[in-house]
Amino acid sequence: MRILVTIGAGLLLTTTALAQVNEEVVDGKKLDKEKMELHDYLPAIHGTIRAKYEYQTATDESRFQVRNARFSLTGNVLPIVAYKAEIDLSDQGKIRMLDAYTRIFPIKHVNFTIGQMRVPFTIDAHRSPHVRFFANRSFIGKQVGDVRDVGATLAYTRKDASLPFILEGGLFNGSGLTEQKEWHKTLNYSLKGQLWFAKGWNLTLSTQMMKPAEVRVNMYDAGIYYETDKFHIEAEYLYKTYGHDAFKNMHSVNSFAIYDIPLRRFFHKMSFLARYDMMTDHSDGITTSETEPNKLAITDYARHRVTGGLTFSFSKSSRNFFIADIRLNYEKYFYKSGGIPDPSEQDKLVVEFMTRF
Repeated sequence: MRILVTIGAGLLLTTTALAQVNEEVVDGKKLDKEKMELHDYLPAIHGTIRAKYEYQTATDESRFQVRNARFSLTGNVLPIVAYKAEIDLSDQGKIRMLDAYTRIFPIKHVNFTIGQMRVPFTIDAHRSPHVRFFANRSFIGKQVGDVRDVGATLAYTRKDASLPFILEGGLFNGSGLTEQKEWHKTLNYSLKGQLWFAKGWNLTLSTQMMKPAEVRVNMYDAGIYYETDKFHIEAEYLYKTYGHDAFKNMHSVNSFAIYDIPLRRFFHKMSFLARYDMMTDHSDGITTSETEPNKLAITDYARHRVTGGLTFSFSKSSRNFFIADIRLNYEKYFYKSGGIPDPSEQDKLVVEFMTRF
């Protein structure tokens, strides 16, 4: 009987904790205790569903889409050993295993992670779907800097310091999530540092070396943002180089501003959003040119984009954690002369419903 009561109490505590998921996504944390209790073994379940409607004014076409249906399981087997497994059951209709790793906290302020995860690089590409501000990702967050891979990272975190900071570094296969049997003579690496140097201010610097095929690619990223309870402004720049002059160096910029207005009825708040982002001609580092044998082909043509939007939030949420939002965005694209527009990246109206649980 005592065991049943203990299990029931543990489930109740876990359910209460899940109902009060706070401002940070649980990616695997250290428990501040020496011995595990029964309820500490129970995993936390999180999920994000994003469903949207898009009308592309340039082509007079429309579509509905379930952009994400993510579910994750996080927990601990020991106070210093955590785990996470995350799957997307509908990444534009496809099933993808995203995260699968073990995280160990060997000493204070340090954690070691091994498995499948998002590479520590950039600001915007590292945001999960429920904490993105716009319905569609920036070019840095989608085409250029979005990388998940299999490998290991080491992180040193000092959020209690006078100038809080996080330093991360990792080694990765470089062959993505599905090609894990391949052997590699050269591993990819990534380094990232974050510094909160004044109240509301964050500076993030990162670099990554990858070799998706025969050409070595180096990326360098710098971003800064300032935020208050009602305001967020951010700017990020990414520079990408290709070995052996296989492709011309690439530049990408993402900048945006957000202002919140509290509401009293039905919606908790309304947010005004404005974004400008751009990218020069880009290569994925794999596709070769049909006319020049030692050169890489353009996989994403240069473009500029201006996005305006409104977000209506049903529930009280912080700047770094959203629960239930309706996002209304309009995107205006500008391609250079001779550039081939992406079939899904042309002038469009987007209405998205996002739910986090």
